[in-house]
Amino acid sequence: MKILFVISNLYVKGNGMSVSARRTIKELRLAGQEVRVLSGANPEPNGPEPEYKLELFKFPIFQPIIDHNGFCFARSYTKKDLQVMEEAIRWADVVHVEEFFPLHHRVVLIAKRLGKPITATYHIHPENILYQIGIQNRHISKLMLKYWKQRVYKYCDWIQCPTENVYDRLMRYHINANFKVISNGVIPEACTRPLTPPENYLDENRPLNVLYIGRFSVEKDQPTLLEAMRYSRFNKRIQLHFAGQGPRAKALKRMADRLMKEGVLKYEPVFQFHTHEELRDLAAHADLAIHCATIEVEGLSIMEAMQQAVVPVIAVGRHTGTPQFALDRRSKFPKQNPEALAKRIDYWLSHPQERWEMGFKYVESMKQYDIKESAKQLIEMFEEAVRGKG
Repeated sequence: MKILFVISNLYVKGNGMSVSARRTIKELRLAGQEVRVLSGANPEPNGPEPEYKLELFKFPIFQPIIDHNGFCFARSYTKKDLQVMEEAIRWADVVHVEEFFPLHHRVVLIAKRLGKPITATYHIHPENILYQIGIQNRHISKLMLKYWKQRVYKYCDWIQCPTENVYDRLMRYHINANFKVISNGVIPEACTRPLTPPENYLDENRPLNVLYIGRFSVEKDQPTLLEAMRYSRFNKRIQLHFAGQGPRAKALKRMADRLMKEGVLKYEPVFQFHTHEELRDLAAHADLAIHCATIEVEGLSIMEAMQQAVVPVIAVGRHTGTPQFALDRRSKFPKQNPEALAKRIDYWLSHPQERWEMGFKYVESMKQYDIKESAKQLIEMFEEAVRGKG
């Protein structure tokens, strides 16, 4: 089957959507599918390029903000762009769009004209974009999603929903498409945490490592974890480690400095970007992994951490899909509620043996989200779309 992936930019670094798309494409190819990409050019010189390459589009005034948030857009309005797009679509058996920008609107119109089946993945919520420019308004979010529906989603035959939360949200908009809940999937990795705790595990003087993996951005809500330290009875033993980068880095460091000056924390929080291998090692040695995001489609970073037998504590909100992966209520708390988060943290840190054992239950729970299984389900979705057109 010839599958065309359409994405603004497959190669931009620090963008979870691009990372997920690269992994999915690789897995589909390993499964014997012929996959080509319609995308903007690689912003890195001498890097790989898509089979169907579009020029990069630079926004006046807002480009520095866009760069800072890890996005990159493709030009899609010149005669040459349209020719490249039509050539790519004519090649494909099925057209799969990853976003809802002008590029994707033009692609679905051409695909409709040529009678090609169209599928999509819902990767981000409107709030993921709006929060970056300081807009937190439910009415504007609803209008944006309705706009995406009119511009892209109403043309789709099938839409991949990475979590049940996404499925529930899209169903409320009465989009005339078939929906399928398929995780973006995690690459299976061996758990490097030993089956038995180290000798100092029960030492009441050792630091307790609490990890947060995620971009330093508004919707990831790291401040709730920092504020929770005021309510935790373990705050003098907790070593916070924030793994990531992003526009909120300076504000988070200032908040951490205040906690140190006030004597709330004994150990200075660490803020640092890490490679995938380093993140895996951090998770394998962490006592807890926290996920406070108020807006989250799936949350692959915490899923990958769970493969290393670390117990998570996950925020529950209207547009957060990640709580789906918590095994019980002890690993969930109401979003933006630092006191509730502190209670969950204190529970798990007070029960070290139970925490160790529960960590390995999370390892088992992640096996169902193997990216190979996700690729298999996607192929079934693509085949359904092709058969429907046939």
